Amino acid sequence: MLDPKDITAVILAGGRGLRMQGADKGLLTLWGQPLVCHLLARLKPQTGQVMINANRNLAQYRELATVIPDSELSYAGPLAGFQAGLAHAPSEWVLFVPCDSPLIPDCLATRLCAAVHRHDDIAVVDDGTQLHAATALIHQSLLPSLCNYLDGGDRKLQLWFEQHRLVPVDFSDMPEAFYNLNTPDALQALEASKAP
Repeated sequence: MLDPKDITAVILAGGRGLRMQGADKGLLTLWGQPLVCHLLARLKPQTGQVMINANRNLAQYRELATVIPDSELSYAGPLAGFQAGLAHAPSEWVLFVPCDSPLIPDCLATRLCAAVHRHDDIAVVDDGTQLHAATALIHQSLLPSLCNYLDGGDRKLQLWFEQHRLVPVDFSDMPEAFYNLNTPDALQALEASKAP
């Protein structure tokens, strides 16, 4: 089995935060800490290294971890973050997690690593109801395929996934761990709940 300590995690914080009124989501505060800090605390014990994909407030992010911006500042969504991570991570396998999922479980890297057997496998979280496509484990050998896809003007993550072997990984025992904070209301609701 692939050892989680041999992989790099990349926190995707490079979006425009349109549903958050343009806020830099990774720096929004939850329980007294920026969202990105919750992710760092959960990912560091699981993986060999954690990097941050960001396009704004780079100095603030660099105080926390190595920062890798998108290759082109076109805000091409999660796939641009995938491209940056696959191009710059020091490991063959890269685990991507969006910055608005602060409750990811301690077993995330282990379960995804156990699911991949070939380089063209892409392990993706399945919470029993839906796939969390931006939470995925991807091999660096898929970078040329991704670059070609983006060069063609496509941005839909699912369409690129369809070109490869998608491996849904069952997290139906803990769907709440992948709660996405997409709106100010969602952030306020989680803030009001008891901190874990």
